[in-house]
Amino acid sequence: MGRTKQLLPVSERPAVTLCAAKLLEAGVTDVVVVTGTDHEGILDALAGLPLRYARNNNPGSDMAASVRAGLVALDPSAVTGVLVCLSDHPLVAADTIRALVRTHQEDKDTVLIPSCQGRRGHPSLFPFSVIQKIYSAASLRDIIRDASVKSLVLELEDEGVFLDMDTQEDYRRIIARADRRP
Repeated sequence: MGRTKQLLPVSERPAVTLCAAKLLEAGVTDVVVVTGTDHEGILDALAGLPLRYARNNNPGSDMAASVRAGLVALDPSAVTGVLVCLSDHPLVAADTIRALVRTHQEDKDTVLIPSCQGRRGHPSLFPFSVIQKIYSAASLRDIIRDASVKSLVLELEDEGVFLDMDTQEDYRRIIARADRRP
């Protein structure tokens, strides 16, 4: 994109702010935001929200490095699952997050992957014991493919799970959809 995607405006707010607000609206009580590039700008965008922060000091790294950085901030005795949310998916609905959390409460041993119209997306919810495999796995996808890991795809009515902002065209599409949402 050539600029910090997390700070691009969506519905008149930075994408990262919109994502954090949806998590809080859904009732997620412990949100750890992992920052990398433009750390200060992201902190400014999220000022006033009840969030915690971790920092990935290697801006060229992959998502697994950010997940590892975020896990360090969690209390293993207080966590049963971890939602891995991407701020370049700013249109995920609070109801989608609630559905993932509700399903996790019923089955704490299964990785939950949202899908819409047969397209898998984000955020995924990992049992805390399973996401620990990220310390030896190269990626979250490798964990999901592990034969010993149970996973479930939840078909939901939320195209926000697969709409991401990787290109200017993607961003324009998200802005157009955001403007049509209630």
